Amino acid sequence: MNTQTAARAGRRPQSGPPLLVPVLAFTALTIAYVAANRSTPHPDASGAEVLRYAQDHGTAIKAGTFLLLGSAFPLTVAAGVLYRRLRALGITAPGSAITLAGGILAAGMLALSAMFGWAGGRLPADASPALARALADLSFLSGGPAYAATFALLVAGLSVTGLLARLLPRPMCWIGLAIALAGMAGTLTLVGSGFAFLVPVVRFGGLLWLIAAAVMMPRTRHEVRSRDGAAAE
Repeated sequence: MNTQTAARAGRRPQSGPPLLVPVLAFTALTIAYVAANRSTPHPDASGAEVLRYAQDHGTAIKAGTFLLLGSAFPLTVAAGVLYRRLRALGITAPGSAITLAGGILAAGMLALSAMFGWAGGRLPADASPALARALADLSFLSGGPAYAATFALLVAGLSVTGLLARLLPRPMCWIGLAIALAGMAGTLTLVGSGFAFLVPVVRFGGLLWLIAAAVMMPRTRHEVRSRDGAAAE
């Protein structure tokens, strides 16, 4: 490699791999997990009902937890790519770090939920219903309200940054902030079951929003300037 080639390589923006790939992988695994666990007992089910379900649907539980654990990895990759993309676009504000931290924490919550769910699916027939209920609660709390709140950090960090730096359309940023607010409010599920509906809102609404962000997020400052110029005409 000669000097000019090396200089061009050094100036080339390193925004990371295509963002849409890990986002679509995360989406596919999440949908597959929800389909595999569509008949899981609700959080208000008794311990005996949870234990009976685990005995009768052990294979489905193991398949679901495998998919849930698998979804944590592309989410981590997506958060890393988003962070690197924002840095390549010149973003040095806390929003880029909040996006990364939120994605990593959300992936960790999914992994914890998968592990608790897997353990609950392996309980023997003579296990205590209270233990079955406790493992189910831990799986729900980590994969439900805790995931929604941490995923909200990712969406909020990206939405605020996209709004202030004009990286994303304003309506999309405001929708992202609404999703982030719903995710934080979802933690109120711990004190009242009436807020549990916010968890699927964030899970599925957040998926759609993240796909749209992956498509619209610019790779270079030149794309941002071109977009601003087109909007001004």
